[in-house]
Amino acid sequence: MKTANQIRNEFIEFFKSKNHTHVPSAPVVPHGDPTLLFTNAGMNQFKDVFLGTGTRDYTRAVDTQKCIRVSGKHNDLEEVGVDTYHHTFFEMLGNWSFGDFYKEETIAWAWELLTEVWGLEKDRLFASVFRTDDEAFEIWKKYLPDDRILRFDEKDNFWEMGETGPCGPCSEIHYDGTPDKSGRELVNADHPDVIEVWNLVFIQSNRKPDGTIEDLPQKHVDTGMGLERIVRVLQGKSSNYDTDIFMPLINKIAKLSGKKYEGSLTDKDSIAMRVMADHVRTVSFSIADGAMPGNEGRAYVLRRVLRRASRFARNIGLTEPCLYKLVDVLVENMSDTFPEIKQQKEIIKKIIKGEEQSFLKTLENGLNKFEEIISKLNNQTTISGDDAFLLFDSFGFPLDLTQLIARENNLNVDETRFEELMKQQKKRSRSSRKVNSQNIETLNINEKTEFTGYTENSNIAKILYLNGNQVVLDKSPFYTEKGGQICDTGHLKINHDKYEILDVKQNADAIIHFADRDIIANVGDQVSLSIDYEKRKAIMRNHSATHLMHEALRRVLGDHIQQQGSLVTDQYLRFDFNHFEKVSPKQLQEIEDLVNQKIYHYIDVETQEIGIEEAQNNSKIRMFFGDKYGSKVKAVTMDGEYSIELCGGTHVSNTSEIGYFKITSESSIASGIRRIEAITGLELRNHLSKLNENIASKENEKIELKDKIKQLEKEISNLKTSQTSDSFDSLIENAKQINEIKVVVGQIEAEDMDQLRDIGENLRNNLKTNGIGLLATISGEKVQLVCVVTDDIKSKYPAGKLVGLAAKILGGGGGGKPHLATAGGRDIPKIQSLIDNEFYSIVENY
Repeated sequence: MKTANQIRNEFIEFFKSKNHTHVPSAPVVPHGDPTLLFTNAGMNQFKDVFLGTGTRDYTRAVDTQKCIRVSGKHNDLEEVGVDTYHHTFFEMLGNWSFGDFYKEETIAWAWELLTEVWGLEKDRLFASVFRTDDEAFEIWKKYLPDDRILRFDEKDNFWEMGETGPCGPCSEIHYDGTPDKSGRELVNADHPDVIEVWNLVFIQSNRKPDGTIEDLPQKHVDTGMGLERIVRVLQGKSSNYDTDIFMPLINKIAKLSGKKYEGSLTDKDSIAMRVMADHVRTVSFSIADGAMPGNEGRAYVLRRVLRRASRFARNIGLTEPCLYKLVDVLVENMSDTFPEIKQQKEIIKKIIKGEEQSFLKTLENGLNKFEEIISKLNNQTTISGDDAFLLFDSFGFPLDLTQLIARENNLNVDETRFEELMKQQKKRSRSSRKVNSQNIETLNINEKTEFTGYTENSNIAKILYLNGNQVVLDKSPFYTEKGGQICDTGHLKINHDKYEILDVKQNADAIIHFADRDIIANVGDQVSLSIDYEKRKAIMRNHSATHLMHEALRRVLGDHIQQQGSLVTDQYLRFDFNHFEKVSPKQLQEIEDLVNQKIYHYIDVETQEIGIEEAQNNSKIRMFFGDKYGSKVKAVTMDGEYSIELCGGTHVSNTSEIGYFKITSESSIASGIRRIEAITGLELRNHLSKLNENIASKENEKIELKDKIKQLEKEISNLKTSQTSDSFDSLIENAKQINEIKVVVGQIEAEDMDQLRDIGENLRNNLKTNGIGLLATISGEKVQLVCVVTDDIKSKYPAGKLVGLAAKILGGGGGGKPHLATAGGRDIPKIQSLIDNEFYSIVENY
């Protein structure tokens, strides 16, 4: 039996023998394409060729492309694990023609590979063509009888890149896996026994904005074959998951869980294992290519997938982090083809484990809340959008996770109301942000401002537009804020009047200058304008240092580092990046040293204008997701290939001009996102002065605080000891014996949960053996509980379970470790009943 690796290699070698160039897979994180969250098809990296904006130095290509389909139009998430052939991560085997061969060769080679090289039974193959594509139909008649060539409409057999642009008919090859080869009526019916294995797309047309179609000057071919599906067929399996692509992962899951993989479509344990095997591939390859789980955009989609897998792991009894343990198996099976997952293995495992630990902390509480929600439905079958939003906002449950658990309980979720609340939250978030810039008027002019700031600091210019303090000139050295770099300031002179330019903004092709007051002049007048060059020099120092630091971060922390945001001012620089843990002082020093080494080496900073397609095809050039690039871009290079970034900002001409680089802070700004702030040049002098002042004042404060803290700690310690000793004597004397266990229950005074927890630990120490304690205190408008269990019986009577049952009586929830756990509730009147008898019943019946 052929392995998946052999099948992949045979596909590539077959088309190399047909003079195709083997092209590496693009990353699943498409940093050069802001229209996509993830690479979802083999054609993504060739989109510019089809659009006519780019070319390649070859006309035939073959590749295997890593793809993720988990959001937007291409979203197979709900089918994953439930059926046998949908995945969030899959490999797309493909071959391409860019204005070279066309339908005749494409169909002939597909037939040759499937039937002669791989030996598939010819009477198990069907071809589908677009309803009007007589050319493809006639070609297929050379290989198949008429009744095995089926015509379909636009839904199934016409491919379009978007609402406008390249498009064309496609021909799909379907494999009939029915026992008696009776699958003709099941073609394109989404049936597990008759599946599409290869799609041959013939890109010959262009759809115009008015909806009409015209012929393209060149015809292209784009084919895509799902590796997982063809491996299933060639290995004689009825499910993609039964192949050697997935079974090593599933076997590892079975071993970890102690469950047997049945392979059934209805067995819940088997579904969970399939979901976990699929999702760990998506998460691992995403992280290897630079994505991080988080709260927005691609990062949030990734977190959703990971949490979904974690929930399914819990369904088969895996209550501790476990997904990260599957990474070694994945690397062993796939790193020969995709070495990046081996290079990033330890980082992938750390990030997944950290995400699992974080989610599992809230999962138990979230599930308790879910149970509380459904207990109050009163025979209704829909969970409200408000409750779904509460689970999202307070417990980190993505909507699809809530929907998944709801389906398990035969319930629906009010998705419309949930989305409404999400929009309200985003609106509140946006309105809370302060906007410090001036508004730009809509200008009814077509003139263009020529930016001269790369080579000039001052200009003589002509006024094109004037409105109060806003002026547009035919040329200007003032840089407008973009790419994280703040705008220039300076002054403008006309006649004998001097105006301070406080702000500049881009509006289409015009640069608007904002003066400190209304400008007295006329359109057509000449003015002189100059930027604040000292400020510009400081900005350039910080901007060039940012590029050096970005590469230093990658070299010290790992290739997973991706820019998530930046700010370059004249006073400091700020850089946000994805990373799974705090950057250690030692690592910060290494980063600092590496940047300063480049500064001291007197390296020229080179700026070159290149075509966007050249930049996209150069893996050494840093491009950033979400940035908009034109057909021509500026590449800023420092020290050969040490740092090459696309950047339209202003920079020093030599790194020595930066002077010195010093990191001033490192912090977390969101889950998985870190921030570094740093200074350069003369700002270091101000920084040192402030440090000296702070040290002097803090030394005096430190002496006074030490004495005061010691005194307060002594008083608090004495008070706590006194209170708890008095309380324990009384509580233990009144303990009840239940099942030969000493059960201590009581209400005490405590300032907060921390103090209540400390008192509980003290009680546990006093009980020593064979004891259970429940202490309650009223804090504000709610009851707080702590439950403790001595070590000898904690496995039989876990505190986390006992306190959870107690909290339910008070309308709340909680949990924790077997020896000590905490909870809370709001039904204060029921506290007496809990203390007098109900907790004893909980222990007796547990």
